[in-house]
Amino acid sequence: MAKFALQATLEARPGKEHEVEKFLRDAVAIVRGESGTRSWFALRFGPRKFGIFDTFDDEAGRQAHMTGEVAKALFARAEELFSTAPQIEQIDILAEKLP
Repeated sequence: MAKFALQATLEARPGKEHEVEKFLRDAVAIVRGESGTRSWFALRFGPRKFGIFDTFDDEAGRQAHMTGEVAKALFARAEELFSTAPQIEQIDILAEKLP
């Protein structure tokens, strides 16, 4: 069972919504190469509000992801794409239901 997670909340700058969506869709290719990332979801909550939710079996996987290529690219483009800094929360998973 995954025991660790990250949740990122992102608010696109007006007019940058399509670029944020493309960034998130493209990021999945990078995340596929991360052995410590168990699951990764790019989300859209509304017209300008996006998110990322990912899970990890251990803290080492979570830390590797937080310093990985997607995180670097996210923060490198933060001022260009987002109206506020990305809000990142570390989450502990208490239970899960899988297929």
